[in-house]
Amino acid sequence: MMNEVIALWPNDAPGSEGWTQTGQEDLIPPNLKVIRNVTQPTLTVYLPSADIATGTGVIVAPGGGFHFLSIDMEGTDIAQWLTARGVAAFVLRYRLVKTGDDFPAVAWQNLSDPARMEALMRALGPLVEADGQQAVRLVRAHAAEWGIASDRIGIIGFSAGAMVTMAAACSPDADSRPNFAAPIYGRGNHPVPANAPPLFVLCADNDKIAAAGAANLYLAWHAAGHSAELHIYSKGGHGFGMQTQGLPSDTWIERFGDWMHTQGFGIRQK
Repeated sequence: MMNEVIALWPNDAPGSEGWTQTGQEDLIPPNLKVIRNVTQPTLTVYLPSADIATGTGVIVAPGGGFHFLSIDMEGTDIAQWLTARGVAAFVLRYRLVKTGDDFPAVAWQNLSDPARMEALMRALGPLVEADGQQAVRLVRAHAAEWGIASDRIGIIGFSAGAMVTMAAACSPDADSRPNFAAPIYGRGNHPVPANAPPLFVLCADNDKIAAAGAANLYLAWHAAGHSAELHIYSKGGHGFGMQTQGLPSDTWIERFGDWMHTQGFGIRQK
């Protein structure tokens, strides 16, 4: 059975109406499947079997430095893990910077240049943040159709997807703010809102990109008196997703499941 794919916005995505690049799938050696040149963001719907459904839904935002989406190990693999435990999942393809025939070489150059990334994010940031908030709004609007409770909608995001996640978690609009959020090896520089949702933060200590920011994110939530849980593995690096490295971080998603269970967000434990 094909998974339903729905457009995030009713018409052209606002702010990128003139984009003409064509979305495509690529393989980054040795075997990383990616999606790039997303201009029309979508949600791909993964629903659990009715006999195990818990009434909880989670939006999944893959990472890729806003140049691509690691669509399997930070997207569909997460969705399938969730649905096997009764949780509906919605893989988000948010807008990305344009890449051409020189991909991925230019992408790596951009990602290693803070000044260039800052310039890119000034233009792209508001668009991807809007995509994350719209994803929550859309899932909540369709909650009854998909058999989920409108007050049990979460979002989990990886690296760049964690920034999308935090934009939604800090949304001033209740309809576009999730009931729980999980930034994985990500950072956040938003002020902590008074109505902040519970937060699950996870990364590796040897992650030069996200470790300090993840710890600061937890501390900010904690200082504001909001529920938060932090996991920092000694090793794992950045972008490990669902890949197996022979490290304790390989089982990180089980900790996410434990947290969902203790928070009462409806996940079946195996």
